[in-house]
Amino acid sequence: MDTVELDEIDRQILYELQKDARTTSSSDIAGELDISSSTVRNRIQKLEDEGVIRGYHIDIDYEKAGYPLFTKIICTAPISEREELADEARQVESVTAVREIMTGQRNVYVNAIGRSHDDLSRIGRELSELGLTIVDEQLIRDEYYCPYHGFLLRSDG
Repeated sequence: MDTVELDEIDRQILYELQKDARTTSSSDIAGELDISSSTVRNRIQKLEDEGVIRGYHIDIDYEKAGYPLFTKIICTAPISEREELADEARQVESVTAVREIMTGQRNVYVNAIGRSHDDLSRIGRELSELGLTIVDEQLIRDEYYCPYHGFLLRSDG
């Protein structure tokens, strides 16, 4: 995997976008960093082109949207099939995220939502049919996101 060298401006732009990419404009970021908004736009475009910024994602309160059951299903996949099975798990109806883990037997984490326990049972069956072994299921109350503070500009004072 190629690493992109980030400078302090790139890191601060990433931090500001993580706080609220939907309503943060390049002018807002420019004001925070005391640089031009065109510089911010160019930097964001470069970060997108280089694959550092992979997308902008919505944070949904599934319970308010009518899906009160939010679960994390922890699975084991054979190492030789892990990447393929993780990708296939994304196609299961009601799966909202899949995380491929590089170590241990618990190496595929699947987030899924449902209206009923029957929905969650169906999802589990479909994951099993793909070839994943379910080792644990956790019913999640809520999940919170925050920006990575390592991107903040640091003063030496």
